[in-house]
Amino acid sequence: MSHIPDLPGEAVPPNSDQDLWLKGHVASLCGLQHDRFPGSQPVSFGSKDLDRLEKEDYWVCEKSDGVRVLFVILTNLDTNEQLVHIVDRHNTYRQLSGIFFPHHENPKMPLRSTIIDAELVVDVDPRTKRETLRLLCFDCLVADNQNVMSRPLDKRYGRLKEWFYRPYARMMREYPHMAASQPFELLSIQVKEINLSYAVDKVFAVDIPNLQHGNDGLIYTSVNTPYVPGTDTNILKWKPPSENSIDFKVVLRFPPSRRSPDKPDFRAKPVFALNVWCGGEGQRAVYEPYDVMYVDDEEWERLKASHEQIDDRIVEVHWDPAVDSWRMMRFRDDKPNGNHRKVVENIIQSIADGVEKDALLARVPAMKNAWKARHGQPIQSSLPPPSQYPPTNYSNPNPYTQQPPSSKAPPPPSKIEFRYGPLASSRWSKVSGPTIIAGMQR
Repeated sequence: MSHIPDLPGEAVPPNSDQDLWLKGHVASLCGLQHDRFPGSQPVSFGSKDLDRLEKEDYWVCEKSDGVRVLFVILTNLDTNEQLVHIVDRHNTYRQLSGIFFPHHENPKMPLRSTIIDAELVVDVDPRTKRETLRLLCFDCLVADNQNVMSRPLDKRYGRLKEWFYRPYARMMREYPHMAASQPFELLSIQVKEINLSYAVDKVFAVDIPNLQHGNDGLIYTSVNTPYVPGTDTNILKWKPPSENSIDFKVVLRFPPSRRSPDKPDFRAKPVFALNVWCGGEGQRAVYEPYDVMYVDDEEWERLKASHEQIDDRIVEVHWDPAVDSWRMMRFRDDKPNGNHRKVVENIIQSIADGVEKDALLARVPAMKNAWKARHGQPIQSSLPPPSQYPPTNYSNPNPYTQQPPSSKAPPPPSKIEFRYGPLASSRWSKVSGPTIIAGMQR
């Protein structure tokens, strides 16, 4: 299980004047009428999306397993003072001090207001076990006081590299003593490598094996569409169906005591009810019962031994055909809510209609030919299937190669069904729950 990092910096008090000003100013820079988290969110990949990858221009990269953040640089044009914040999906701002980003034209001047989309991960050196907090940047909303959200991905990515990253990297090379003033130890800022959609085999064969942090699948992003806050149907999150996951709120349902039936037995193993988010934020968030999570006795003992709160937390689960139920992967305290009910239904559909790795790789030749045809490039009339490509030594830092897919794909999940329903309310948990466990409807 990968290490989910804590966010660095000093937290800005929620609903303070500073917090409200920051959110309002970021909303203004992004051209938004609300002050919610402006980051985009992908949709799950399904079999129909194979055609989209063939008909449209997409870029692909590995999906890092970390904390999704926005990196916000706000520069006062009168004083040239920079304020740097990192923002999580709770829309919580944390201020970073002792860090400076130079302007791309005049490095003695500060980069003006800029908003970067990124993932915060912890890289662990496999030899020394040394941990490095790494900010992997992959998109740009605002660059040097210019809103670039309406521009296509290749233009946004260009601004990210040329205006934000390269001047900073040059400064760090030429003045290495500045690393000592960084706001947190062992910080590394990098731009995530992006590949053409038909180079997905290279992502599998080179990029993912060389990671020093966890991987959570692939992200396909449309090249020609703008940046869309909230759910963006042009950003596709691919996972093997067996690894597709959903975030629910877990609520414990303890059975009644044998000696005192009117009291719960807190020593017994409870039912792990999964509640689905139906909208609303904070205290106004609305959840409905959806299903239950399977936890065996050994897992239950480990959870108890952790001495952590279990009830009323966001939990990431995956569907396990072996037990025909949801299984726990980890807690997701970095997320303010579970997946919305509509997202849950889409993910379940993607599990049932998922695309395995070998099916994805099998479409690579068609994707490549279609891409070249759209861009007026020579087309290879006959390409061998991915499994027939010979092994390649990756001497090129950005190679294109094929990796043979697994010869045997895992069986598709069975008995995936929509089975949420109402539960009665009770005191058998710290939050609402059923008075009778057997009363749970499916």
